[in-house]
Amino acid sequence: MNPTDEQQAAADAFHAGHHLALQAGAGTGKTTTLAQLAHAATRRGRYLAFNRATAQDATARFPRNVLCKTAHALSYAAIGHRYARRLNAPRRPAWQTGQELGITKALRIGERDLSQKTLSNTTLRTVARFCHTADPTISDRHVPHLRGLEDRTLHAQLAAYIAPFARKAWDDLQRPEHGLVRFDHDHYLKLWALTEPKIDTDFLLLDEAQDTNPVLEQIFLNQRQHTQLVMVGDSAQAIYRWRGAKDIMTGFDGTQLILTQSFRFGPDLAEEANRWLAIAGAPIRLTGTNSVPTEIGPLTRPDAILCRTNIGAIAQVMNLLAAGQRVALVGGGDNLRALAMAARDLKDGRRTTHPELVLFLSWGDLQDYAAYDPAGRDLQSLVDLVDTHGTDAILSAVAHLIPENQAQVTVSTVHKAKGREWASVKIAEDFTPPKDSDQHDDTGRPVPGPIDEDEARLAYVAVTRARHRFDVGGLSWIHDHPQGNPLSALACTA
Repeated sequence: MNPTDEQQAAADAFHAGHHLALQAGAGTGKTTTLAQLAHAATRRGRYLAFNRATAQDATARFPRNVLCKTAHALSYAAIGHRYARRLNAPRRPAWQTGQELGITKALRIGERDLSQKTLSNTTLRTVARFCHTADPTISDRHVPHLRGLEDRTLHAQLAAYIAPFARKAWDDLQRPEHGLVRFDHDHYLKLWALTEPKIDTDFLLLDEAQDTNPVLEQIFLNQRQHTQLVMVGDSAQAIYRWRGAKDIMTGFDGTQLILTQSFRFGPDLAEEANRWLAIAGAPIRLTGTNSVPTEIGPLTRPDAILCRTNIGAIAQVMNLLAAGQRVALVGGGDNLRALAMAARDLKDGRRTTHPELVLFLSWGDLQDYAAYDPAGRDLQSLVDLVDTHGTDAILSAVAHLIPENQAQVTVSTVHKAKGREWASVKIAEDFTPPKDSDQHDDTGRPVPGPIDEDEARLAYVAVTRARHRFDVGGLSWIHDHPQGNPLSALACTA
């Protein structure tokens, strides 16, 4: 296939030796473009993939002069293999590890009692968060915030207690032969990063650069002095900031180029996507492909239904099962099962170890927190679902899930749908519009509040998963919102 003008511009910059950041919109063929660059090069290259499946796919598409690996595979070859014995250690409860680290009793902070189990879990989560950063040592800032301890002073008390145990755990993890803490793959990646490794290659390609965690960013950027850096991604699809990921594209010191011709869908869907790109402040706007028309309208039997939240996904699953359909859930039901079991524990008067609900003493305690505490509003949908259907019904729904290749419809959260596409897609109803502002238009109606940029990015990912048919469903409110309807915005300011 002949390259587009944008793909040719990327090729020219690459062959001129420029460090390059390539903003590639949804469906614009970013991997195809990288493969074109690599096939035209005689130099040695490496491609850093987001996961193993992507690396395997790239190996089949890239020439032999380009080695396609994940960062974990590179770090295992360099240093991780020394810890092979520890990688296969049996799983054990966090409270046992905590006890051996010296966490032997409960702790009271404010009005919350933190059990030995909670303190142990928080310690290990602190180490995990540290491993995703570029920081050389563990500090208070790596200690996660717990529900019910959002106050800065209370969190400082928690961090002061947890950080020393986390540092002790990290010291333990640096022993190759044996230790108290279970060793995993992120540990050897962090250990490798701390050695300031040099990757021996002529050019280095980084995929999904908009969702790079700081430890990988550090490794990648440190190669700048001896190799050509090329990153590709879509800043508008940066939807993992909540777990520490970082968009390293927009501030990259190099040639900035774009791919805007989407080969996945037609002009009508590109127009829908561009509404959200504008709100997200994205540097690109998409053009659809005329030969791939995408119809927009109601769907009764979509191939996929995309949800905003895990709770929205299980609600969809339960409705579809009740209608007699065969249903799959992208990523499986483990997260939903864990939430339902945690809710059941609380309803039965037991404490739970689920990290989201660990500080609540009872179901009533969680109900009050979700209803009256601003920090707990996102849990209200879980409370409503459990109070309406009960935990047994939720667990039964999860148990009836089947593989995607056997399902009539696939349900997914948008986060799990990233990188996927289906012939027909419907947006679920848990994408709610922003609350009205305190301003009113000329007719006296409240003016809708502004749309959060993170929510706009999430909506953009959701909208761009369809190829042939798309039902805007729970995002249809965007057509009446001033930010999503330029003519309406002009009328409001006239």
